[in-house]
Order: sequence, then structure tokens, then C-alpha cells
Amino acid sequence: MATVYLVRHGQASFGKANYDQLSPTGWEQGRVLGRWLANRLTPGAVFGGNLERHRETVEAITTGFGSQLPDMQVTTGFNEFDHNEVVTRFRPEWEDREIMTRDLRAFPKPAKAFQEAFVQAVRRWASGQHDGDYSETWPGFKARVLQAFEEMVEYADGSDVLVATSGGPISVICQELLGLDDARALGLNEVIANTSVTRVLYSGPRRSLSVFNNYSHLEAEDPALVTYR
Repeated sequence: MATVYLVRHGQASFGKANYDQLSPTGWEQGRVLGRWLANRLTPGAVFGGNLERHRETVEAITTGFGSQLPDMQVTTGFNEFDHNEVVTRFRPEWEDREIMTRDLRAFPKPAKAFQEAFVQAVRRWASGQHDGDYSETWPGFKARVLQAFEEMVEYADGSDVLVATSGGPISVICQELLGLDDARALGLNEVIANTSVTRVLYSGPRRSLSVFNNYSHLEAEDPALVTYR
């Protein structure tokens, strides 16, 4: 059986003007993963979404890998959902970033406060009770991720594949493979670490989850590199 390595992108730049780029920690996470993969994987193809953090994660992995990987094939189906839209539909006042920053600074741990709000915002989006508020519904998001996954497997044609993506798509793929309800799928999304590896085995029509959210490569090198946002 061949293996799909689903990699969540490295830590993005939370709180910066451009969130969609890796932080210095995110670049190091990618390089560490590349070194870990070097003796474990010879991918026949590399895929990713069209987000900057996906592309930069592949660049960082390549640096650590030590040899050239196949060019990343861009597939927008592996993009994350629009987290800005999801959050601002839950907290409309946060469309003004200065107001969001002010509100979060009122908490001892602003990042934790944002995460708690983010979880509630995602649950609102996925509830199906406010679909008219969003440009992409939760069912629509799941459908395009699964379509991208199947098209990628068909293209790979029995070879191992590396995919740089985000927590949402990884959760959806695991949900499909394990037959989970939406609540459990959203719970998975909350615990996926940056540059963690989720492995899916495939052969013909068979798909099996082999490993979920492995970040032992980070723990072995420096536990401080383990991040979730």
C-alpha cells in the first residue's frame, strides 16, 4: 500500500498584518520535519493548497530534506476554510483588527482567548443554522476537500505523496475515514499541531488512517517547537 503524508503547515504569523506566512518558529518546524522525513519518504508527488503558508512549509521541508522534492502541485481543494470570515461572522466587531486586538489584550493570555472564540465561531459555522452568512458552508468545505483528496490519489497512482495543507482539511479527511460525526471532527481540528504528520494508506479504492497528528519529530529535537496556532 502507498502512503499519503498529510502535513499541517508550520506555525503562521498570528497577530501580524500578514497571517498567511510562516513565523520563524514555523520555518524551523518545517526544516525539522524535512530532516525527519529524509530517511523515511521518497514522494512521487507533492501537493498543497495555494496559501502562502502551504508553499513556505514545503520550502522549509525541502531545506531540511537535503535533496530536491518534486515541485508542489497547487490544488485549492486543500486550502483551509476562510477563518477570517468564520470569526467575523461570530464577532462582527472584529472586522476592525484594532478592536479585536484591544479585546484580546484584555485577557492575560490573548492567544488562548482567541482560540476559545475561534472554536465557538467554527461551531457556529458548522451548525448549519447560519449557512446564509458564509461564502462556503461546512458541507461545501467538506465536499471540496474530499474531492481534492480523491483526485490527488488518482494522480499519484500508487506512489507515496506529501501534502502540505491545514488542520481543517486533515480533520475532514479523518472524519470520512473514521465515520465521525461533525462534533468529533471539529474536536480533531483543535488538537492538530503545526507540521504534524497524519498518514493515510491507500490501495485501489481502499483508504485507511494509519497515523494521526504525529509530531514526535518536534518533541525529539525541541519540545518548545510544538505549537497549535
